[in-house]
Formats: sequence, structure tokens, C-alpha cells
Amino acid sequence: MFVKICGLKSEMAVQAAVDAGADALGFVFAKSPRRVTPELARELTRDVPPDIARVAVMLRPSVAEWNQVRDVFQPNWLQSDANDFKLLDVPEQIGRLPVYRDKNATDFEQEAIDWPDHMLFEGARSGVGMQPNWEHAAQVARKTCLILAGGLGPDNVREAIIQVRPWGVDVSSGVETSPGVKDPDKIAAFIRAARAAEGAHAG
Repeated sequence: MFVKICGLKSEMAVQAAVDAGADALGFVFAKSPRRVTPELARELTRDVPPDIARVAVMLRPSVAEWNQVRDVFQPNWLQSDANDFKLLDVPEQIGRLPVYRDKNATDFEQEAIDWPDHMLFEGARSGVGMQPNWEHAAQVARKTCLILAGGLGPDNVREAIIQVRPWGVDVSSGVETSPGVKDPDKIAAFIRAARAAEGAHAG
């Protein structure tokens, strides 16, 4: 189970995610209480082990905004709206994590969508803890490597994994004490719960 902790903006939060065994660290470069500069993200990840992915999280960035993040932060992955990738110069060595949002009336089982190899699926709005319909997410997860996001926390991630059977899970507000302030104990609890669900997920 791939686990991403998103919206990190302090050394304490980064270290807590690393110590708890996160697979990826997300840094937000869009308007948000969790927004960081490319320079700060680079500094925060200076000593992060190379096997932990550093993800640039953006929302309809301009070409100039992306180029600055790409050149200064040098992320392993870019996470942004699926349509954004048509406009941006993303080098081959940077992984692409397109974001798709849940739509209430959509039957993803019947939709003839050419899903990417890896993607993130979340609620209708980003960054506010909005939970997508898990049945919709499960429909998509049967077709590709889906990272489930939106409304997850230590108390419900196990059930989400059992119901959706995603490739990975992503959390931000669900491990915070207030917007943008991460709780190390909640980060550790979230990752423990996700790992504990792996057996049920595989069954």
C-alpha cells in the first residue's frame, strides 16, 4: 500500500512522515494554508532518503510557476489536474500523477475513459477534506493504479482500503490539528492503519 502524506511545511512534519514510513511526501504550491515556496520545499527535503518520493502538488499552474518548481525543488513527481499536463514541460524523469475529481452523476464503470497508469482520485474540491464516493473510486481502482484522497484519516483509512482497494492512499487535513499544522501522532496512526489494512486489501 503506497502512502502519501501531503501538505507538509515544517521540518517536524517531514520527519514525522519519514519516521512513520511514508512512501511519498507532498508539497503544495497552490493557494492553500499549506502552501510553500520551491526554496522551502527543497530545504525541507534536503535529507529525505532517496527512496521516498517528493511530490509537487499544483493546481492549474502557469508555465512559469511550474518551471520554477521544477528547476528549484526538482520533484520526483508532479501532481496536478489531468488537463494541466498538456501545457507543461514535464521531463521524462519526473513522474506524472494526474488528478481526477469525483462527479456525483458519473458512472465510472461505464465511462469510456482512457485512464493513465497512475492517478489520484479525490472529492469535487481539493484541499478541503471532501470525501469522494468510494463506490465511484472502486470502479476506477479496478482499471488502474489509483491513489485515493479526500476525507481520509486514521479512523477511516482501513475501511476505505477494504472498500476501494486502491493502489495507494493520500492524506493531508486528516492528520492535522489545524489547517496546515500536522500532528506527528496522527501521521503515525494513519500509516499504521493503512499498513494494517494491506492484508484485507490483498484478500
